[in-house]
Amino acid sequence: MLLIGVPREIKNNEYRVGLAPAGVREAVHHGHQVLVEHEAGNGIGVTDTEYEAAGASVCATPEQIFQRAELIVKVKEPQPAERAMLREGQVLFTYLHLAPDPDQTRDLVESGAVCIAYETVTSPHGGLPLLAPMSEVAGRMAIQAGAYCLEHPHGGLGMLLGGVPGVDPAKVVVLGGGVVGTHAAHIAVGMGADVWVLDRNPDVLKAHWRQFGRSTNTVFATRDSVERHVLMAELVIGGVLIPGAAAPKLVSAEVVKRMKPGAVVVDVAIDQGGCFETSRPTTHAEPTYVMDDVVHYCVTNMPGGVPRTSTFALNNVTLPHVITLADKGYRRALTDDPHLRNGLNVYRGHVTCREVARDLNYEYRDPMEMLKTA
Repeated sequence: MLLIGVPREIKNNEYRVGLAPAGVREAVHHGHQVLVEHEAGNGIGVTDTEYEAAGASVCATPEQIFQRAELIVKVKEPQPAERAMLREGQVLFTYLHLAPDPDQTRDLVESGAVCIAYETVTSPHGGLPLLAPMSEVAGRMAIQAGAYCLEHPHGGLGMLLGGVPGVDPAKVVVLGGGVVGTHAAHIAVGMGADVWVLDRNPDVLKAHWRQFGRSTNTVFATRDSVERHVLMAELVIGGVLIPGAAAPKLVSAEVVKRMKPGAVVVDVAIDQGGCFETSRPTTHAEPTYVMDDVVHYCVTNMPGGVPRTSTFALNNVTLPHVITLADKGYRRALTDDPHLRNGLNVYRGHVTCREVARDLNYEYRDPMEMLKTA
């Protein structure tokens, strides 16, 4: 039996939860005990009573969770107060996004905990299955947020995304044609925008053509094409990701300064540092700021704005790994599954993700070799 802990999320306006009641019931069925913090599910419309009915024990404080649980299942990266409660050998399974966050990385290394990041777990087909559902949500939300910000009262140039008969729609430029870009394009097309998707992978561009046909425009991404299309755009979505590493800065501050006054950028890559030079993290409480007359929306936990949808979508893909970690123990689970092992970012005081080690100047330690140690 393993003791699994699910604390209430404390990041600004974060209401998702690591395990929904169905996940708790599944873990209990496998012979494990689950501790859920009081009111952890309120933001998704789930009560403590429902968690108890699923077999969880409800704890009054996060301290009780962190002190007792062997496996901590969360959604967002642990905040400073949570990192202070981690202990040596405790397993943390959550989104981490360490490359742009040296303070968190230092704290996790010093904690001695075993830290597995959702966003670097891979699939046999080369995808990022635990990141994908939140990328789907964030891609769709990016267009909603961008359309809202384009309204004049919210700092934008006062343009309806889809236009009306006789009036041009807004030009939406999507940087990156992956999961975020595909779902952003889907919503933007539905709203009637003039959609342009830029990517440097010809296969991605072909996939967009097959999916959307002439309803979107695809462009091979070069410095020239990115600059040219960004300068013509009313809304730019940044959705480029390098797994585990800091996002590339695709749009310079100089280019942002030359964009249309009242244009909007939505940087979905902000969790990994952002792909606009002018991006800085914002919250749902204060989601935007204006720099050089361009509205920037850079919320680091966008899917937290729709926590019910996001929680159930995330649990669908994380639950099998939670059960595996609990059933086998982390050492055997990580040893047996190279794709789950790719999620191991910090192991008992060492950085085991090559991209994080490179970006933050840590010595990289091979995860398989580290798992062989005591």
